[in-house]
Amino acid sequence: MAVEKLTRSEAESALVELDGWDFARNGDAIRKVFKFSDFSAAWGFMNRVALIAEKQDHHPEWSNVYNTVDITLTTHDAGGLSQRDVKMAKAIEAL
Repeated sequence: MAVEKLTRSEAESALVELDGWDFARNGDAIRKVFKFSDFSAAWGFMNRVALIAEKQDHHPEWSNVYNTVDITLTTHDAGGLSQRDVKMAKAIEAL
C-alpha cells in the first residue's frame, strides 16, 4: 500500500499537535532535539525509540552526541512527510 505525502495544510495541522517539533527540509520532514541529563539517559531514550521504530517499521534519522539526541522523521517512500511520521513523533512524545 502506497504511503501518501501530507499536503502542506495537513502537515501544519499535525505539527500543532507535536510539542517542540519543527519542519525541516522545506516541510518534507519534522525534527526535534532532545536533551538529557547525561549520555546514559540519552542512550536509554534511543533504545526505547528503537523498539517503537521496529514495531512501526518506520525508522528515524538520528544522531547522538553525549546528552543530545537529534531526530528527523520523513517518509522516503512518500517523498516527504506522511502520517507515519506524525504517528512516530506522537509515540516518541509518549515516552
